[in-house]
Formats: sequence, C-alpha cells, structure tokens
Amino acid sequence: MREMLKLFVVVTLFGAISGGILAGVRAGTQERIEYQQIKFVKGPAILQIMKGCSNDPLSTRFKIKDGKDERSFFVGVFEGKPNVVAFESTGKGYGGNLDIMVAVNVDKDEIVGVGVTTHRETPGVGARVQSDPKFAIQFRGQSIKEPFKVKTEGGKIDAISGATVSSRGVTGAVVSSGEIYNRLKSNIVEKMKSIKSWGE
Repeated sequence: MREMLKLFVVVTLFGAISGGILAGVRAGTQERIEYQQIKFVKGPAILQIMKGCSNDPLSTRFKIKDGKDERSFFVGVFEGKPNVVAFESTGKGYGGNLDIMVAVNVDKDEIVGVGVTTHRETPGVGARVQSDPKFAIQFRGQSIKEPFKVKTEGGKIDAISGATVSSRGVTGAVVSSGEIYNRLKSNIVEKMKSIKSWGE
C-alpha cells in the first residue's frame, strides 16, 4: 500500500512538472507562432494594402475586445504618423466564407486599400476577387461608412465578370468592416495614441 502511495505521488509530481514545462514552452512560443500565421496567411494582403508605410505593420499591432471576439488591428505609419489601421472581416462568397483585410485612414475615415486573405472561390473565376487589382482599387478613397453594393444591386462597384456572387461577398465584407470600425473607432484611436508614444 505504501509503495502504491509513493508511486501515485511520483506520477502526480511528474505530471504537474511536465504540465508546467509544457505551459511555459507554449506561452513562450505562442506569440512567435501567431506572428508566423499572420505573416504567411494575412501578411501578403496587409503588406499590399499598406504599401508605402515606413514601419512593419505585421509587428505594429494591437487587439481589441469586440463582444465575444478579440480583433487584431495592424498599424501603418505614413509620413511619420500612425494614421492607418487594417483589420479583417468576413463575407459570404460562392464557395463559402471569404476573409478580407481593409485598411482605413482614421483621420479621414477613408479606405486606403482592400485585400482578400482567404477564400474558397473557383480558380480563374471568383478567385479573381483576390488577384484582380482593378476590382479592389474601386474601394480606395471611399468612406468606410459607404453602404457598398455591386452595380446589379444598385451600388457603384463593378463586379468581376462571371463572379457576381464573389464580388458581392467582398462588398458585404467591406460593409461589415465599416460596422466594426464604427463600433470600435474610439478604442482604435486610443490604441493609436499609445503607438505614437512608442515613437512609431
């Protein structure tokens, strides 16, 4: 009985120590893993729509709680001022959800750029919402508060030929971005002020 008790204590201690070590390793590598996911999945779209910024927007980021979700915001410094923020939203495409990054100038509430991060659209057709720069450029300079729609629905966005549903999915995601931005703008501006204090 005593041997069984000793064995139980040893196993319990071993489990506790192992768990502690694993938790420490996970905590130490979690930020690095998150950065790698950002770099390879969201990074290309972020860097594309933040072209011309003087900082690394993948590293200059913060999070804000939005109800049950926690959203990541990526900051772009232009002309010495951190005045552009990019964040992700989702729309419904032909093949399922498509995720986009929208960059907004917080001083003007204007869209700086839109880029698709992930999608399940048909290659060569709906997938062009990600690869065709003529489609994305239509949003640039527009107010983030604009109720975007494709022209067939009474809006002013030219849908990609043969990919109306995918185009509609992007416009819907941009509208969703506007809702997120309006809801969290005061928090975003406060976070941007703290970035200024870092000397970015």
